[in-house]
Amino acid sequence: MYTRCFFLSYLKLSAAAFLCIIVLLSHGIILCQSLDPGDFQAVLDVDGQELQSDAKYYILPAVRVGGNGGGLGLSSRGGACPFTVMQESHEQSNGLPVRFLPVNYKMDANISLSSDINIVFHAATICVQSTGWKVAGVDEITGRRYVKSGGLTGHPGVNTVSNWFKVEKNENGDGYKIVFCPSVCSFCKLVCGNVGVFDENGKKWLGLSDGDPLIVTFRLVG
Repeated sequence: MYTRCFFLSYLKLSAAAFLCIIVLLSHGIILCQSLDPGDFQAVLDVDGQELQSDAKYYILPAVRVGGNGGGLGLSSRGGACPFTVMQESHEQSNGLPVRFLPVNYKMDANISLSSDINIVFHAATICVQSTGWKVAGVDEITGRRYVKSGGLTGHPGVNTVSNWFKVEKNENGDGYKIVFCPSVCSFCKLVCGNVGVFDENGKKWLGLSDGDPLIVTFRLVG
């Protein structure tokens, strides 16, 4: 059992503020994340609007021509649950809508760069697990770590560390990339990585990649 405490303070005179998120675990560990407003950079959709946690979006490739595929969805890989996150082969397909939920989404609806977020498909599946994203363990056959459904939302800490992602700017041009390198557990030993696409027998599966990340944009579901 643990208790979460959120403390938000704005210092107008110095134009500085901080957000301290305290997670008190049963074994007495305290995690604190401090953000300065000068460091805050909002993630923007294709219309230049800030991403909001209470809205739904399509995650689309930044370039939708030349065989880059379409939006993201869920599919069975190997005929078992949980489903694996995949990219649609057809460029015209937007895939399934998602929501982005920051650690403190009940207090702050904005999605910022490099902040911990849950990503959840707004869809129903035949699997009993949630449609939240999580990074699975190493696959015994391929040696890869795929992004799957079944990730829990909220409750930042050691038990949910595989469920947290970040949005980062593409250093080489327009668009964004999704990365796995959570800050919700300071003592956890993690292998960080970009979320990329593995092309396997005509299917495009998402997973942690040592190569190029999947460069994406976000379109508000109208």
